Parts: sequence; structure tokens; C-alpha cells
Amino acid sequence: MRDIVETKRQSVHQLVGGEAAVARLVKTFYDIIETDPDGASIHALHLKGFGLSHVRKAQFEFLSGYLGGPQYYLERMGHANLRYMHEHIEIGPEEVEAWLRCMKKAIVALGYDTHIEATLMRHFTRSAQTLQNKA
Repeated sequence: MRDIVETKRQSVHQLVGGEAAVARLVKTFYDIIETDPDGASIHALHLKGFGLSHVRKAQFEFLSGYLGGPQYYLERMGHANLRYMHEHIEIGPEEVEAWLRCMKKAIVALGYDTHIEATLMRHFTRSAQTLQNKA
């Protein structure tokens, strides 16, 4: 009789290293937003809203649940609807691409392997493109 080994499929949250890793990703991403020329337009959008200290916490809470971990944002806000959260912001193709370039830089800076990088960027690209609400 053959031994059968069950493998449990990991969430992306587990794949990247859990809560501490998501916190590092958010910190690295927003450090890039604040300092890298690619982040200037995204930084400016955040300054029109609640500012980056607010968004760092909210992004961590959202990404935790979005990547398959604890649902902090949903528990605090009662929803986790990306389009609703961003409907008050004009997001065009330039903002989408700037956000994605900064996230890619954050992922690369953290040294994830190519499989994890591709997985994260696939999720982030799909989400970022759905937020575009201006030409």
C-alpha cells in the first residue's frame, strides 16, 4: 500500500511568511511611496486624504485579509470592498502603473523568490487595474 501524503494548500499570507512579513511589505512599500520618484503621484493622493500614517495601518489590515490571513480590516470596518474604499479618488492608468511599480520594488527589496513575486504581482495587478476609474 502506498503512503499518501496530504498537502494543504497555503494561503498567500502563509506563503509570504505571515503577519510579520505582511507588515514588512507594507512598511517597505510606503517607504518607497514616500521617497521614490515612482511614488510621487501616489504619495500626493494620500496627502489629500487621511495621510500615510492612516493608510499604513489600513493597508496592513486589508492586505492581511486579502492575502488569506486575519480579516482585521473587515472586522474594523465591516467591509473590505476595494472599489468602495477608493471611489472618491481619481485613479487613472498612470496611478495604477505607479502603484504597481512601487509594490514591485517593495517585493524585490524584500527578496522574495520569483514564484512568490509573481503570485503577489498577479494579485496586485488584478486589483489595481479594477480601481482605475478615469482614462
